[in-house]
Amino acid sequence: MATVLFGLLTSCNTLEKAAIHGLNSGYYKLKSENKASENVYLDVRSDQINVYHADKRQLDKKQFFTIPLNKIDSVTLIPMVLKKQSLDIDITSILLKYRLSVYDLPAQLTSDLNFALYAGWRHDYYQLMRKIDPLGRSLYNINNRGFDFGFFVGPGTALISPFNTRNKRTDEYSGMVIQSGIAGFLETDTASFGLAIGLDYLLNPDRKIWIYHRKPWVGFTIGIAIN
Repeated sequence: MATVLFGLLTSCNTLEKAAIHGLNSGYYKLKSENKASENVYLDVRSDQINVYHADKRQLDKKQFFTIPLNKIDSVTLIPMVLKKQSLDIDITSILLKYRLSVYDLPAQLTSDLNFALYAGWRHDYYQLMRKIDPLGRSLYNINNRGFDFGFFVGPGTALISPFNTRNKRTDEYSGMVIQSGIAGFLETDTASFGLAIGLDYLLNPDRKIWIYHRKPWVGFTIGIAIN
């Protein structure tokens, strides 16, 4: 196994930005052209990456190879993908909520203050590609793509007004709500963007007249990773 992987990966210099792309030490699945996926463990350091064969999370410390990070060469690289799954915990905010039509009133688009704690299962894909510069040298890039799905819950505010109480309240104020639901994200290195479907629970007695109490909405959300 190590011989095959060595031919694919050795001497790939510009992985020096691996940590920036979120490629950190841990267990991965490695997939290359015309090869079955293999379980590996990456020991990511500042100057090199050590790749170990991993069988049921047991490392074979005698069967490994090293990817140097400090030089550029012209070794031909077969494109490959590293895959990883992990628990994702984010602080999220729903920037826009689209509230569906209720009681024949028009649908509304709102942007009230809110945030929530999100937990989901994340899938990351790190694609290692080769490019050749005008001098004929091989340059390597890591393209990181990821997605996840999960649940969120947290506090927020909502405008309570004559419109959304069917004129049962004549003034306006911002009420506190607890929002919860499900969301799906596309991931980058530091932030994530996605869509959510949720409900708001108004934390005062006007919930009985607020037309959006526990009614579904669709939102555009952003998340910042905390794990």
